[in-house]
Amino acid sequence: MTNLNEITYVDWQYKLNGIGGVAEGVDDINQCIAVILTTRKGSVPHRPTFGSDLYKYVDYPVNEAVPNIIREATDAISLWETRIKVKSINVEIDESNIVVKVEWTLKESSATGVAEVEL
Repeated sequence: MTNLNEITYVDWQYKLNGIGGVAEGVDDINQCIAVILTTRKGSVPHRPTFGSDLYKYVDYPVNEAVPNIIREATDAISLWETRIKVKSINVEIDESNIVVKVEWTLKESSATGVAEVEL
């Protein structure tokens, strides 16, 4: 378990699926991206536009799903994660899952990261 005195970043949150841990820095941004992309629009009562509609494209043919997923992910991240600039988004699809890889740069510095989100 992390002691609150050990947190060094202004922006932090509890780590999902990590009891007592916190996500700071790159981990915080990657976790925020994952939350944005996996939350269905309309599912948060007081923020009905929060999230994305990526789930709509899960059953599309690959050649139609990929550009729609990239567009939807770009729009959602640009709206809800304003600390970063998206460098690229890649979509990997196989028989059992879809993985969205978001490469990003922090706007206020040269820090970079890659968030991998499984749908």
